[in-house]
Amino acid sequence: MASGAKQKHPARFINRELGWLDFNQRVLDEAENPETPLLERLRFLSISAGNMDEFYAVRVAGLVDQLKEGSCKKSPDGLTPAQQLETVRRQARHLQQEQQRIWQAMLAELEGQNILVKDVEDLHHHDQDWLATYFREQLFPVLTPLTLNPTHPLPFIFSGGQALVLHLKEPKTHHHVMDGLVVLPQQLPRFIRLPDRDEEIRFVMLEDVISRFAKKLYPGMHATRVSVLRLVRDLDAELEEEAEDLLNSFEKAVKERRRGVCVHLEVDGHLPKYLLRKLGVAKDEVVHLSTMVGVGDVKQLIISDRPELLFRPYQASIPQRVLQHDGDYFATIREKDLVVHHPYESFDTVVHFLQQAARDPDVLSIKQSIYRTSHDSPIVDALIEAVEAGKSVTVEVELRARFDEEANIRLARTLETRGVQVVYGLAAYKTHAKMILVVRREGDHLQSYAHYGTGNYHPGTARIYTDISYFTCNPVLVEDSARLFNCITGAAVPELQAVAFSPLTIRPTLEKLVRAEMDHVRAGRPGQIWLKMNSLVDRKLIDLLYEASQAGVKITIVVRGMCSLRPGVPGLSEGIEVRSIVGRYLEHARVFAFGNGHALPSGHARLFIASADWMKRNMDRRIEAMVPILDEEAYDRILGEIMVVNVSDTLQSWEMQPDGGWKRVEPGPSPLSAHNYFMEKASSSDKEAEAPVTPQPDPADLPAIHEPDAQKGERPVKEA
Repeated sequence: MASGAKQKHPARFINRELGWLDFNQRVLDEAENPETPLLERLRFLSISAGNMDEFYAVRVAGLVDQLKEGSCKKSPDGLTPAQQLETVRRQARHLQQEQQRIWQAMLAELEGQNILVKDVEDLHHHDQDWLATYFREQLFPVLTPLTLNPTHPLPFIFSGGQALVLHLKEPKTHHHVMDGLVVLPQQLPRFIRLPDRDEEIRFVMLEDVISRFAKKLYPGMHATRVSVLRLVRDLDAELEEEAEDLLNSFEKAVKERRRGVCVHLEVDGHLPKYLLRKLGVAKDEVVHLSTMVGVGDVKQLIISDRPELLFRPYQASIPQRVLQHDGDYFATIREKDLVVHHPYESFDTVVHFLQQAARDPDVLSIKQSIYRTSHDSPIVDALIEAVEAGKSVTVEVELRARFDEEANIRLARTLETRGVQVVYGLAAYKTHAKMILVVRREGDHLQSYAHYGTGNYHPGTARIYTDISYFTCNPVLVEDSARLFNCITGAAVPELQAVAFSPLTIRPTLEKLVRAEMDHVRAGRPGQIWLKMNSLVDRKLIDLLYEASQAGVKITIVVRGMCSLRPGVPGLSEGIEVRSIVGRYLEHARVFAFGNGHALPSGHARLFIASADWMKRNMDRRIEAMVPILDEEAYDRILGEIMVVNVSDTLQSWEMQPDGGWKRVEPGPSPLSAHNYFMEKASSSDKEAEAPVTPQPDPADLPAIHEPDAQKGERPVKEA
């Protein structure tokens, strides 16, 4: 097939839903990685199961909705909604069966480490007595026995909820009387820990305990366990973005979402047909599991009293430059821009920056965008403290952050009641940009300080997500921040000098940068691109990368999750390499580097960090920021170290094949783990806190990116 034909053929794209399942398969594969401690492997198993819940609740639910609406619109890879749904469900079932296999194997490994999940019926009578007391005191008061029959309505079971189905018989005649159902309360542990014995750590499962003492719930009946069921509902809420009262509209929609239709049902046995009808599930929405429904609950077995089965503890550090300025962030940033690499360097840097701004009498105003944060966030406390100190504080709260809508509604109400000016951005666009702008009086002028981030202002996820925080007082970048905030709050179209923003200028800026690399190749110069992001599914940008590859541009992409681009295809994408890093931390940063006529890494390159992945929604339907890195030290840190190590990782990386499959990268003669490298570097002053699994290269061994004739001022600004 000619290259032109290939560039028009639907097969040039990989289905995004299948690409997401491939990512979750890579997560699940870590549960079998012998280099990962046993209880951490259990965590990967749990994460993969939790990911599947969201996949069913959003992606599968979306395909179901398309079918109900009669849509025949094909996906970029040429599949109708019906074809996608059939393919996706088949692959998802396979993945869930793999989870069952791995869980079964892990039970044996756990037993080898004296961590046992016991069958209730096999317990010694002393343990039986203990369980009887536990049931009477801890379970019986909160359990509600229900009866089931074809004529009575079914009790509501929330999404992710589990229930035990029982067959109830008259004890003398053994005639079937009715069916019973006990919903397992979310607040109760799925794995109940028994008193330790002979150095053994032992657990029993909640449903087994309820089955054992079911006669206490159904007196006069003989109860036989039939099945445990678990359902997932459609959680993709329909939100009225044009409502007069946006906050109340979102609050109502989120409450209604809890009662979404069932789109997926897991069972470990056989259910009465009338029960399936009442749940409203079709046969192809039911998955029979051999060992355990709700595999995500295995995270409850990750116990702290077996530290040798966990990753060694790691304590994130505060950047040395901040400490050298006695914790004065304004002085640190005035000296030169500051890059903070999370989670290796602490997210407390962002918190302390805001706290300093709140307490500094010379600070006049603070503006911040919040997409996700924690319920007890110190960032929120700092913003409230700033208001109480008399400062002007404006916070853009994005109500449409999926699955965080309720938390953000509560956050908005809390901030408003404390005097913060809360805005909700533009109705037609989610605000996904991560920005803070602080204005401070210094002498006879006002000085602004900006923070741009690739991740959310969430102290919890910042401990496990790899992200980049960029602090600057560069006049161009802080002015662009101010104008972009004015766009969010005042709906004015901004004219920015250096920062590109969605929905207007990120896409054309990226197109210009990629085409510039093609022009360099045509002129006989190197053309090279390094990209790091979470997802790559935008059709126009993928076709542009194909065109660049055919022009001779060398492209390396480090993508965490979905990737619809097909690399290494002759005549289409020979010059494109796609990698994925999966390990201790979740890769989340977005970094884009363009060689600008030189081989990467180079001091001549054009370098950006961004809040946006290469997805249509990020390009066209969100407020996003793509920020050029202009400071030389920040530039060297991001391109010459962070990106170099990411593209060089061999211990945690997978490489995408032309057929869309993934293969682990061979460790090679000098194996490198990006996560271990950055942990060792950040904690070099306290190596006892975290020893690397594998010897890592010295930072001095990384390639220099500034050539002798490189000039500090040659990185263009206006063209960005």
